[in-house]
Amino acid sequence: MAEQVGFIGLGIMGSLQAMNLAKAGYELTVFNRTREKAEAWVGEHGGTVADSPRAVAEASDVVITMVVDGDQVTEMIEAALPGARERTLFVDMSTIAPGTARALDERVRGEGHAFVDAPVTGSSPKARAGTLTIMCGGAPEDVERARPLFEVMGEKIVVCGEAGQGQAVKVISQAITAVNCATLAQGLLVARQVGVDVEKLLETMDGGSSDSTMRALRGKPKLEHDFSPLFKLAHMLKDVQLCLAEARTAGGTFPFAGLAAELYGAGMGRGLGEQDFAAVLEVVEGLAGARL
Repeated sequence: MAEQVGFIGLGIMGSLQAMNLAKAGYELTVFNRTREKAEAWVGEHGGTVADSPRAVAEASDVVITMVVDGDQVTEMIEAALPGARERTLFVDMSTIAPGTARALDERVRGEGHAFVDAPVTGSSPKARAGTLTIMCGGAPEDVERARPLFEVMGEKIVVCGEAGQGQAVKVISQAITAVNCATLAQGLLVARQVGVDVEKLLETMDGGSSDSTMRALRGKPKLEHDFSPLFKLAHMLKDVQLCLAEARTAGGTFPFAGLAAELYGAGMGRGLGEQDFAAVLEVVEGLAGARL
Protein backbone atom coordinates (compact mmCIF):
# COMPACT_ATOMS: atom_id res chain seq x y z
CA MET A 1 0.00 0.00 0.00
CA ALA A 2 1.24 3.50 -0.84
CA GLU A 3 0.55 5.01 2.57
CA GLN A 4 1.64 3.71 5.96
CA VAL A 5 -1.29 3.60 8.37
CA GLY A 6 -1.34 3.86 12.14
CA PHE A 7 -4.34 2.96 14.28
CA ILE A 8 -4.86 4.19 17.86
CA GLY A 9 -7.63 2.49 19.85
CA LEU A 10 -8.44 -1.22 19.61
CA GLY A 11 -11.73 -1.45 21.46
CA ILE A 12 -14.87 -3.22 20.25
CA MET A 13 -15.15 -1.14 17.09
CA GLY A 14 -11.56 -0.12 16.47
CA SER A 15 -10.19 -3.65 16.62
CA LEU A 16 -12.63 -4.75 13.90
CA GLN A 17 -12.01 -1.73 11.68
CA ALA A 18 -8.26 -2.26 11.99
CA MET A 19 -8.79 -5.96 11.24
CA ASN A 20 -10.40 -5.11 7.89
CA LEU A 21 -7.55 -2.75 7.01
CA ALA A 22 -5.10 -5.56 7.77
CA LYS A 23 -7.10 -7.98 5.63
CA ALA A 24 -6.92 -5.44 2.79
CA GLY A 25 -3.13 -5.51 2.94
CA TYR A 26 -2.24 -2.61 5.21
CA GLU A 27 0.51 -3.42 7.72
CA LEU A 28 -0.63 -1.29 10.61
CA THR A 29 1.30 0.28 13.44
CA VAL A 30 -1.08 0.17 16.40
CA PHE A 31 -1.34 1.61 19.89
CA ASN A 32 -3.77 0.81 22.67
CA ARG A 33 -3.79 2.04 26.26
CA THR A 34 -3.89 -1.61 27.36
CA ARG A 35 -0.80 -2.93 25.61
CA GLU A 36 -1.92 -6.56 25.98
CA LYS A 37 -4.85 -5.87 23.65
CA ALA A 38 -2.52 -4.42 21.03
CA GLU A 39 -0.15 -7.38 21.32
CA ALA A 40 -3.02 -9.85 20.99
CA TRP A 41 -4.34 -7.97 17.96
CA VAL A 42 -0.94 -7.97 16.23
CA GLY A 43 -0.51 -11.63 17.09
CA GLU A 44 -3.69 -12.37 15.14
CA HIS A 45 -3.55 -9.82 12.32
CA GLY A 46 0.07 -8.79 11.93
CA GLY A 47 1.60 -5.33 12.09
CA THR A 48 3.60 -3.60 14.79
CA VAL A 49 2.79 -2.54 18.35
CA ALA A 50 3.92 1.00 19.12
CA ASP A 51 4.92 2.15 22.59
CA SER A 52 3.19 5.51 22.25
CA PRO A 53 0.99 7.63 19.96
CA ARG A 54 4.14 9.50 18.96
CA ALA A 55 5.69 6.23 17.78
CA VAL A 56 2.56 5.55 15.72
CA ALA A 57 2.91 8.93 14.02
CA GLU A 58 6.61 8.42 13.37
CA ALA A 59 5.80 5.24 11.40
CA SER A 60 2.67 6.46 9.60
CA ASP A 61 1.41 8.76 6.86
CA VAL A 62 -2.18 8.42 8.10
CA VAL A 63 -3.03 8.20 11.80
CA ILE A 64 -6.51 6.94 12.70
CA THR A 65 -7.94 7.40 16.19
CA MET A 66 -10.89 5.36 17.46
CA VAL A 67 -11.23 5.99 21.19
CA VAL A 68 -13.93 6.77 23.75
CA ASP A 69 -14.39 10.54 23.84
CA GLY A 70 -13.09 13.95 22.91
CA ASP A 71 -10.65 14.16 25.80
CA GLN A 72 -8.99 10.91 24.73
CA VAL A 73 -8.89 11.95 21.07
CA THR A 74 -7.26 15.24 22.00
CA GLU A 75 -4.77 13.48 24.28
CA MET A 76 -3.82 10.93 21.61
CA ILE A 77 -3.42 13.50 18.81
CA GLU A 78 -1.44 15.89 21.01
CA ALA A 79 0.85 13.00 21.94
CA ALA A 80 1.23 11.98 18.29
CA LEU A 81 1.88 15.41 16.78
CA PRO A 82 5.55 15.74 17.84
CA GLY A 83 6.36 12.59 15.87
CA ALA A 84 4.22 13.31 12.81
CA ARG A 85 5.73 13.01 9.37
CA GLU A 86 5.34 15.85 6.89
CA ARG A 87 1.70 16.37 5.89
CA THR A 88 0.33 13.58 8.07
CA LEU A 89 -3.40 12.97 7.72
CA PHE A 90 -5.13 12.57 11.10
CA VAL A 91 -8.47 10.77 10.83
CA ASP A 92 -10.63 10.62 13.93
CA MET A 93 -13.35 7.96 13.77
CA SER A 94 -14.49 8.31 17.39
CA THR A 95 -17.71 10.11 18.27
CA ILE A 96 -16.89 13.46 19.84
CA ALA A 97 -18.39 16.94 20.08
CA PRO A 98 -18.45 18.78 16.74
CA GLY A 99 -16.75 21.72 18.45
CA THR A 100 -13.90 19.48 19.57
CA ALA A 101 -13.48 18.22 16.01
CA ARG A 102 -13.30 21.79 14.73
CA ALA A 103 -10.70 22.66 17.37
CA LEU A 104 -8.61 19.61 16.46
CA ASP A 105 -8.80 20.53 12.79
CA GLU A 106 -7.44 23.98 13.59
CA ARG A 107 -4.72 22.53 15.83
CA VAL A 108 -3.57 19.92 13.34
CA ARG A 109 -3.60 22.31 10.38
CA GLY A 110 -1.62 24.79 12.43
CA GLU A 111 1.17 22.20 12.52
CA GLY A 112 1.06 21.73 8.74
CA HIS A 113 -0.95 18.51 8.73
CA ALA A 114 -4.50 17.54 7.70
CA PHE A 115 -7.56 16.42 9.65
CA VAL A 116 -10.79 14.59 8.84
CA ASP A 117 -13.51 13.71 11.32
CA ALA A 118 -15.13 10.44 10.27
CA PRO A 119 -17.40 8.94 12.93
CA VAL A 120 -19.13 5.67 12.09
CA THR A 121 -22.45 4.00 12.70
CA GLY A 122 -23.49 0.37 12.44
CA SER A 123 -22.30 -1.26 15.68
CA SER A 124 -19.92 -4.20 15.87
CA PRO A 125 -21.59 -6.58 13.34
CA LYS A 126 -21.14 -4.05 10.55
CA ALA A 127 -17.67 -3.14 11.78
CA ARG A 128 -16.74 -6.81 11.43
CA ALA A 129 -18.30 -7.05 7.97
CA GLY A 130 -16.72 -3.80 6.77
CA THR A 131 -20.14 -2.32 6.04
CA LEU A 132 -20.21 0.67 8.37
CA THR A 133 -21.67 4.03 7.43
CA ILE A 134 -18.95 6.68 7.68
CA MET A 135 -19.77 10.39 8.00
CA CYS A 136 -16.88 12.62 6.89
CA GLY A 137 -16.06 16.23 7.64
CA GLY A 138 -13.01 17.98 6.24
CA ALA A 139 -11.41 19.51 3.18
CA PRO A 140 -12.45 17.64 0.01
CA GLU A 141 -8.88 16.67 -0.89
CA ASP A 142 -8.30 15.23 2.58
CA VAL A 143 -11.52 13.21 2.51
CA GLU A 144 -10.50 11.84 -0.88
CA ARG A 145 -7.07 10.91 0.47
CA ALA A 146 -8.77 8.92 3.23
CA ARG A 147 -11.41 7.39 0.96
CA PRO A 148 -9.49 4.17 0.12
CA LEU A 149 -9.32 3.41 3.85
CA PHE A 150 -12.98 4.28 4.35
CA GLU A 151 -13.97 1.97 1.50
CA VAL A 152 -12.32 -0.93 3.34
CA MET A 153 -14.12 -0.20 6.60
CA GLY A 154 -17.52 0.90 5.31
CA GLU A 155 -20.03 0.57 2.50
CA LYS A 156 -21.67 4.01 2.76
CA ILE A 157 -19.41 7.06 2.87
CA VAL A 158 -21.27 10.32 3.38
CA VAL A 159 -19.35 13.56 2.85
CA CYS A 160 -21.03 15.99 5.23
CA GLY A 161 -19.06 19.20 4.72
CA GLU A 162 -16.27 20.97 6.57
CA ALA A 163 -14.53 19.65 9.66
CA GLY A 164 -16.98 18.97 12.48
CA GLN A 165 -19.96 18.30 10.24
CA GLY A 166 -19.38 14.55 10.24
CA GLN A 167 -19.63 14.63 14.02
CA ALA A 168 -22.73 16.82 13.93
CA VAL A 169 -24.49 14.36 11.62
CA LYS A 170 -23.37 11.45 13.81
CA VAL A 171 -24.58 12.76 17.17
CA ILE A 172 -27.98 13.77 15.79
CA SER A 173 -28.33 10.34 14.19
CA GLN A 174 -27.34 8.69 17.47
CA ALA A 175 -29.91 10.67 19.42
CA ILE A 176 -32.61 9.51 17.01
CA THR A 177 -31.39 5.92 17.49
CA ALA A 178 -31.52 6.29 21.27
CA VAL A 179 -35.08 7.61 21.11
CA ASN A 180 -36.10 4.73 18.82
CA CYS A 181 -34.61 2.12 21.16
CA ALA A 182 -36.31 3.58 24.23
CA THR A 183 -39.62 3.88 22.36
CA LEU A 184 -39.44 0.23 21.29
CA ALA A 185 -38.79 -0.77 24.90
CA GLN A 186 -41.86 1.15 26.05
CA GLY A 187 -44.04 -0.25 23.29
CA LEU A 188 -43.05 -3.84 23.99
CA LEU A 189 -43.69 -3.44 27.70
CA VAL A 190 -47.12 -1.91 27.14
CA ALA A 191 -47.94 -4.78 24.79
CA ARG A 192 -47.05 -7.25 27.51
CA GLN A 193 -49.10 -5.33 30.08
CA VAL A 194 -52.25 -5.39 27.95
CA GLY A 195 -51.89 -9.09 27.15
CA VAL A 196 -50.61 -8.88 23.57
CA ASP A 197 -48.41 -11.68 22.22
CA VAL A 198 -45.26 -9.57 21.96
CA GLU A 199 -43.67 -11.77 19.30
CA LYS A 200 -46.74 -11.17 17.13
CA LEU A 201 -46.24 -7.44 17.60
CA LEU A 202 -42.64 -7.74 16.40
CA GLU A 203 -43.79 -9.86 13.44
CA THR A 204 -46.38 -7.25 12.53
CA MET A 205 -43.84 -4.42 12.72
CA ASP A 206 -41.46 -6.20 10.33
CA GLY A 207 -41.61 -4.27 7.05
CA GLY A 208 -44.33 -1.90 8.23
CA SER A 209 -44.33 1.80 8.98
CA SER A 210 -43.33 1.15 12.61
CA ASP A 211 -40.36 -1.01 11.61
CA SER A 212 -36.79 0.00 12.39
CA THR A 213 -33.28 -1.31 12.78
CA MET A 214 -34.03 -1.34 16.50
CA ARG A 215 -36.78 -3.88 15.94
CA ALA A 216 -34.51 -6.02 13.76
CA LEU A 217 -31.45 -5.96 16.03
CA ARG A 218 -32.87 -5.49 19.51
CA GLY A 219 -36.48 -6.71 19.40
CA LYS A 220 -36.06 -10.39 20.27
CA PRO A 221 -32.98 -9.86 22.48
CA LYS A 222 -35.12 -7.52 24.58
CA LEU A 223 -37.68 -10.27 25.06
CA GLU A 224 -34.88 -12.43 26.46
CA HIS A 225 -33.23 -9.57 28.38
CA ASP A 226 -30.06 -10.25 26.41
CA PHE A 227 -28.02 -7.07 26.58
CA SER A 228 -24.69 -8.38 25.30
CA PRO A 229 -23.00 -5.17 24.17
CA LEU A 230 -23.03 -4.29 20.52
CA PHE A 231 -22.87 -0.64 21.60
CA LYS A 232 -22.59 0.22 25.28
CA LEU A 233 -25.28 2.18 27.08
CA ALA A 234 -22.63 4.51 28.54
CA HIS A 235 -21.45 5.41 25.03
CA MET A 236 -24.99 6.02 23.82
CA LEU A 237 -25.65 8.38 26.72
CA LYS A 238 -22.47 10.30 25.85
CA ASP A 239 -23.58 10.67 22.23
CA VAL A 240 -27.06 11.89 23.17
CA GLN A 241 -25.56 14.44 25.54
CA LEU A 242 -23.27 15.67 22.76
CA CYS A 243 -26.29 16.12 20.50
CA LEU A 244 -28.17 18.07 23.16
CA ALA A 245 -25.16 20.32 23.78
CA GLU A 246 -24.80 21.06 20.06
CA ALA A 247 -28.53 21.81 19.82
CA ARG A 248 -28.38 24.22 22.76
CA THR A 249 -25.36 26.01 21.27
CA ALA A 250 -27.34 26.57 18.07
CA GLY A 251 -30.46 27.66 19.96
CA GLY A 252 -32.34 24.50 18.98
CA THR A 253 -34.32 22.00 21.02
CA PHE A 254 -34.68 18.21 20.93
CA PRO A 255 -37.02 17.30 23.80
CA PHE A 256 -37.33 13.63 22.86
CA ALA A 257 -33.55 13.33 23.04
CA GLY A 258 -33.71 15.06 26.42
CA LEU A 259 -36.09 12.37 27.68
CA ALA A 260 -33.84 9.66 26.24
CA ALA A 261 -30.89 11.17 28.12
CA GLU A 262 -32.90 10.90 31.36
CA LEU A 263 -33.65 7.22 30.70
CA TYR A 264 -30.10 6.27 29.73
CA GLY A 265 -28.76 8.33 32.62
CA ALA A 266 -30.96 6.30 34.96
CA GLY A 267 -29.52 3.20 33.32
CA MET A 268 -26.05 4.36 34.33
CA GLY A 269 -27.32 4.74 37.87
CA ARG A 270 -28.56 1.15 37.75
CA GLY A 271 -25.11 -0.09 36.76
CA LEU A 272 -26.05 -0.83 33.13
CA GLY A 273 -23.39 1.31 31.48
CA GLU A 274 -21.29 -1.59 30.19
CA GLN A 275 -24.30 -3.44 28.77
CA ASP A 276 -25.87 -2.79 25.38
CA PHE A 277 -27.95 0.37 25.24
CA ALA A 278 -31.02 -1.85 24.75
CA ALA A 279 -30.75 -2.31 28.52
CA VAL A 280 -32.74 0.93 28.73
CA LEU A 281 -35.60 -1.60 28.85
CA GLU A 282 -34.75 -2.23 32.50
CA VAL A 283 -35.22 1.47 33.28
CA VAL A 284 -38.60 1.44 31.52
CA GLU A 285 -39.57 -1.66 33.47
CA GLY A 286 -38.57 0.00 36.71
CA LEU A 287 -40.71 3.05 35.97
CA ALA A 288 -43.71 0.85 35.12
CA GLY A 289 -43.23 -1.63 37.95
CA ALA A 290 -43.63 -4.43 35.41
CA ARG A 291 -41.36 -6.80 33.48
CA LEU A 292 -41.42 -7.67 29.82
